[in-house]
Amino acid sequence: MKRADLYIRVSTDEQADKGYSQRDQEERLRRYCDHNNIAVGHVIYEDYSAKTFNRPEWVKLLETLKKKSSRTNLLLFTKWDRFSRNAGDAYQVINVLKKLNVEPQAIEQPLDLSIPENKMMLAIYLAAPEVENDRRALNTYYGMRRAKKEGRLMGRAPFGYVNKISENGRKYVALKEPEASNMKWAFNEMAKGIFSASQIMDMMNKKEGKSAKLSAFLASLRNTAYCGKIFVEQYNEEEAHFVPSIHEPLISEELFEKVQNIMDGNINIPRPNVKVLSDDNLPLRGFLTCPDCGRIVTGSASTGRSGQKYYYYHCKTPCGYRYKSEIVNNKFLEVLQSLEMRESIKKCLRKVLKQNFEKLINNPQHERKAVLSEIDKLNNRLKLARNKLLEDVIDDDEYFEIKSDCKAQIEKLERKLTKGKDHKKIDFPKLLDNALNHVVNLAKVYSDGDIQIKRKIIGSIFPEKLEFLENHYRTARVNVFLSYIFQINNELGAKKNRKESELSHLSGLVPRTGIEPVLLRTGV
Repeated sequence: MKRADLYIRVSTDEQADKGYSQRDQEERLRRYCDHNNIAVGHVIYEDYSAKTFNRPEWVKLLETLKKKSSRTNLLLFTKWDRFSRNAGDAYQVINVLKKLNVEPQAIEQPLDLSIPENKMMLAIYLAAPEVENDRRALNTYYGMRRAKKEGRLMGRAPFGYVNKISENGRKYVALKEPEASNMKWAFNEMAKGIFSASQIMDMMNKKEGKSAKLSAFLASLRNTAYCGKIFVEQYNEEEAHFVPSIHEPLISEELFEKVQNIMDGNINIPRPNVKVLSDDNLPLRGFLTCPDCGRIVTGSASTGRSGQKYYYYHCKTPCGYRYKSEIVNNKFLEVLQSLEMRESIKKCLRKVLKQNFEKLINNPQHERKAVLSEIDKLNNRLKLARNKLLEDVIDDDEYFEIKSDCKAQIEKLERKLTKGKDHKKIDFPKLLDNALNHVVNLAKVYSDGDIQIKRKIIGSIFPEKLEFLENHYRTARVNVFLSYIFQINNELGAKKNRKESELSHLSGLVPRTGIEPVLLRTGV
C-alpha cells in the first residue's frame, strides 16, 4: 500500500487566516487517497509564496523525506502551482525527490513523468503561474513608476510624515508633528557640522523618548523626499531622474545638499569629530591634548571592586598620561571663576555697548521720516510732470513714462513703511543684560548646564586645545574678549605684595613680548 504526504499551500496570509483554502485542499487530497487506496502520512500546511522553495515547512518536509525511516512514496498536492511557480527550481526539486524514491503528483493535473512528452505539459503547468506572476509584478511596477513620475511618495511614509487616505479614497502623505519638527531640527544640526550623525540621533531620541537605529537615521538623512524630490530609477532607455513631489517638503534643497556634502566628507566643509561624545563626568574630553605626545586626550570610567565608577582623562598612547576627572574638572571650574566679569566692569561695558548699538543701528523714527520725505519728492515730481503736460512742454508718452516710474518707486517705499511698522522692535537692553549676566556668572552657568552647554562654553572660550599638567592648565590663546576681562580684573584687584600664583590658573594668559610667545608654567 502506498503512503503519501499531503502538501497544502495557500498563496496569501489572508487565505491562511480564513482557512477555507486549506480545508478545501485537504478534503480533495484525502478523498483522492481514499479512492486510490493510499495511506495518508504527514499533512503539511504552508502559507509562503511559491516563487522559491525557501519555505519553512517545505524545508522541514524535505529533511524528513531524506531520513531512512521515511516510508513516503508519494507527495500529493492539488495543482502544480501549489508545488511551485518557478519552472527552473521545480525541475531541480523533482530530480531530488526522484532520488529519494518520492513521486510528486498533482491530483487535478496528473502527469506520468516517466513519459518524456509529459515533461512538455509539466513545463506549461509550471510556466503558466510564473508568467502570471511576472505579468502581475510588471503591471504593479508600471503603476508605481507612473505614480512616482507624478510626484507621489510610494510605500510607507518616512519619519516625520504619515500615510493618509482622503474622503474619495485617494492615498496621500502629510506632515506629522512633532516628528516633522524633530527631523527638521536634525537636518539643521547636521548642516552645522558640529555633531556627528550618531550624536544628533541620540539627542533626537531623548526628545522623542524613542530608540531609533543609526542605520535608519542615516538612511533618512539621505532621503530626497524630505526636500520635495522623488527619485525615478532608470528603466530601459529612460535615464534615472528626480521629479518634484506633490507632498509638502520638510527642508530646502540647499539644506539637503549641504547635509549630503558633510556626510560625503567634502573637504571644503568641516566634518564633526565623531569620537567626541562626552559623558557628563568628562566634559573636557576632546578639548585636551597630551603634554607628552601631543595627541588628543580621551576619557573613560573604571569600575572598582565595590561597583563604583571612577572617571579618568588619559592618553591612548603608552606615554602614561592619566589624571582623575574630578581634579581636572575642578581646576577648570577655577579657571572659569577667574574669567568672570566683575559687576563694576559689567556696568561700564553695558554703557559702552549700548552707545555703540545706538550709533550703528538706525533709529526707526529717523528712517521713517527719510522714507516719507522721499515719497513727497516723488509726488512733487509727478505733479510737476502733470503741469508740463498741460502746458505742452512734454508729450503724453513722456508723461506716462514718468508717472509709471514714480508710481513704482512710491509703491516700493510704501511697502517698506508697512514692513517697518509691522517689524517687532528688538529689546537690545534686555538682550545685553542677559548676555552680560551669563559672563558675570560664567562658572555658575557652566556648573548648572548639561553636557552640551558645558562643551559650548569650553569651545567658545578656548579656540585651541588645552593642556593639563601639574595641576594647572596651559593654552596658546583664549577668546580675546575674555582675556581682556581677565587682565582688567587683575589690574583692578592688584595688590602690592601679590604672589605670582595669584596671576592666573592659565599659564598662557600673559602679555606678549616680541614675536615669540612666552609660555610660563605657573602653579595654582
